[in-house]
Amino acid sequence: MPRASVWLVRTALLHLTLGAGIGAVALAGKASAALAFSLALRPVHVECILIGWTLQLAFGVAYWILPRRPGGAKGGDTARVWTAWALLNAGVIAAGLGGLPAVSGWALASGRLAEVAAAVLFATHAWPRVRSYTPAQRGVPGPPASAPGAR
Repeated sequence: MPRASVWLVRTALLHLTLGAGIGAVALAGKASAALAFSLALRPVHVECILIGWTLQLAFGVAYWILPRRPGGAKGGDTARVWTAWALLNAGVIAAGLGGLPAVSGWALASGRLAEVAAAVLFATHAWPRVRSYTPAQRGVPGPPASAPGAR
């Protein structure tokens, strides 16, 4: 597995652990007055789970599993992937904290902007690697000319 995929998946699992922990504390806060503050952490919980875990895991698996370009670099332009990783994590932190009552709304807006930029950057990296194959390209003979659906 490429190093960027490893880091994307590990960071996704970190976000899952952090988001689940915050969610557990928030759930306990509904039952205990001592943890009532934890209900304000809901935006951080949502960002960690929905964006930090789900999207980052999808990025990591996509980078690992999409076919490489023939004759190109092993993983393509890794600088774009690492930049997308940094932007996504910065966006999760900023948008999560921006949802807290004591933090300015600019943090939320800048976090969302960083998340969108990360998604666009990763898509520009991954899109050239998405391609269809005909059976002949894979070395598998196609259907005989007399078979239904043959061209």
